[in-house]
Amino acid sequence: MSSHPSAYESWTREALITRLSQLESHRKPTAEPLCKRKVFDFSAHPRRKIALKFTYNGADYSGLEFQKTPTTLPTVEAVLFDALVHTRLIDPATGFEGCGWEKCGRTDRGVSAAGQVISLWVRSALGQARVRTSLEDANVMDVHPTGLEGDLALMGEWDETPTNAARPATPQATNELRYITLLNNVLPPTIRVIAWSPVGPDFSARFSCRYRHYKYFFSPEGLDLAAMQDAADRLVGEHDFRNLCKLDPSKQLTTFARKILSARLNPAQADGASTLYVLDLIGTAFLYNQVRHIMAVLFLVGTKLEHPSVIDALLNVDAAQPRAPSRPGEPFPQVIPSKPEYQMADPLPLMLWECAYDKDTVSWRTGDGPLPTEGAALSHRDLSNNLYHSVHALHQRSVVQTAMDAHFLRAVAAYHAPPPQYFPIDAPGVQPVPSGSVLSIPLGAGTVRRGARYVPLVERPRGDLVEAVNERWRTGKGARQMERKALAAQASGRS
Repeated sequence: MSSHPSAYESWTREALITRLSQLESHRKPTAEPLCKRKVFDFSAHPRRKIALKFTYNGADYSGLEFQKTPTTLPTVEAVLFDALVHTRLIDPATGFEGCGWEKCGRTDRGVSAAGQVISLWVRSALGQARVRTSLEDANVMDVHPTGLEGDLALMGEWDETPTNAARPATPQATNELRYITLLNNVLPPTIRVIAWSPVGPDFSARFSCRYRHYKYFFSPEGLDLAAMQDAADRLVGEHDFRNLCKLDPSKQLTTFARKILSARLNPAQADGASTLYVLDLIGTAFLYNQVRHIMAVLFLVGTKLEHPSVIDALLNVDAAQPRAPSRPGEPFPQVIPSKPEYQMADPLPLMLWECAYDKDTVSWRTGDGPLPTEGAALSHRDLSNNLYHSVHALHQRSVVQTAMDAHFLRAVAAYHAPPPQYFPIDAPGVQPVPSGSVLSIPLGAGTVRRGARYVPLVERPRGDLVEAVNERWRTGKGARQMERKALAAQASGRS
């Protein structure tokens, strides 16, 4: 680099301003004013109903569901909706209702999904003569590495309908839009669309689902896995789960019966190489925060603070129809008609793994043409649009970070001794809990609840009955909401 001062360094402030003004006057506009751009006519294009399967890392979002009020982090639905709008697959003017948007399962802030599904009506290219655009081949990493963040960098290029007419027809993608590539090119890397399927007009991502499979990852350190599995086995079947969920009076639920098909504790990796375990919980449907409540109780059982039969008591809500013991020789469980006070498990390790449908209702496909043959050279475009490659790269970063965290722990352990291990209580090799000790009860993902005195669940204070909670909402917040809606409808009618 030259050490000589540039010509502008000797200019006065006024001269610099004059020069900048001259340059601005000669600068060509980079984009046509929005008011002069041609309006995209959605009515001129056919639509079809599809299902989209996608993944997301919940740590970066304020839950799945779109919120009308501002949130500290974006919601997954809001980001995905924006991507569908900017790729001109749905009409923003009609909103979620206009495209028939339905989701399979709601996940809260911090909760992730590997197989979430939505169904909706989108623009289709079938039956149209189309011209391929360069944007369809664009690599989002070459343009803007974080997709929808910033000013949605790719969107200024959407002047023509993106198509794939030049691509040879394949069994998976016959002259249809490349939905997966189009969306992933503008979505942030924390959300990935992995498959799509044509579906019938009556298909519902929510009501057509046969079962949902959730996974909750946890460390088995200090836990009695056999006792936890005993407790999990008692969940299987159709039961009233009002004491194992969070009540949402705005929904005015009066029945809390849900059917659990399977509840198993398994090594997180089939080859046994992982030090983590996972609760695989499969059910036809789930209540609000049901999995996190179940996992919180399983942690209490695993530490031996609770007996597995506590599950029987929490499911025993009706004195008129008492629940029998699950195991021979156990006493009849106590009737608990309303939920005891306890903290649910951390959301970070929870993942919606699969939403299952009948094979005759969905046919998952990638729609991006055939995969390269084994041993074939991969082009820059192949790697840019290869989902496995991009997600594998994220996994490798996580593996490296985990190894680094383990070394940080080793460095600390050289100077600081680990705290005494009290869990599982009274287990061989575990020291007894001395009087006055503060217990760190696990809640998942390294979080704990500390307390010097443990109160069994059946002895804790309980919340109000469901009927009372619903009535209080109806006469309070619910009544005010209805009043505001009525006033808004009247104002709309006058206008």
